[in-house]
Amino acid sequence: MAQVKNVCESNFRAVVEASAIPVLVDFYAEWCGPCKLIQPEIEALAQETDAVTVAKVNVDENNNLAERFGINNIPCMILFENGEPKKTIVGYRTKQQLKTIITEK
Repeated sequence: MAQVKNVCESNFRAVVEASAIPVLVDFYAEWCGPCKLIQPEIEALAQETDAVTVAKVNVDENNNLAERFGINNIPCMILFENGEPKKTIVGYRTKQQLKTIITEK
C-alpha cells in the first residue's frame, strides 16, 4: 500500500503540483504535539486509499512552502487538485473525518 511521501521545496512541484490525482499535504513540525497525534491517522489514510496521494511537509525545514501557503497553525492539511489548493483543514482530524473531507465536492 501507499506510504506518506516526504515533500520538500525541491520535490514539491513533482509530487504535488504535477500529480494526476489529488494530493493531501500535511504541514507539520516535529515539536508539535497535535501533529504527532494525527500522524497515525495520516499514515492509515495513505494505506487505505489510492484516490489521493498523502504527503507531509516539515514547516521548520521548508519555511518557503509554509509561507507560500499561509500556514500559521499546525497541523494544517491542504488538499491539492490539479496542483491548486482546494481545501484547508486545520487541527486534528480522524482518518474517517479526513476521508469524508477529501471525498466531498
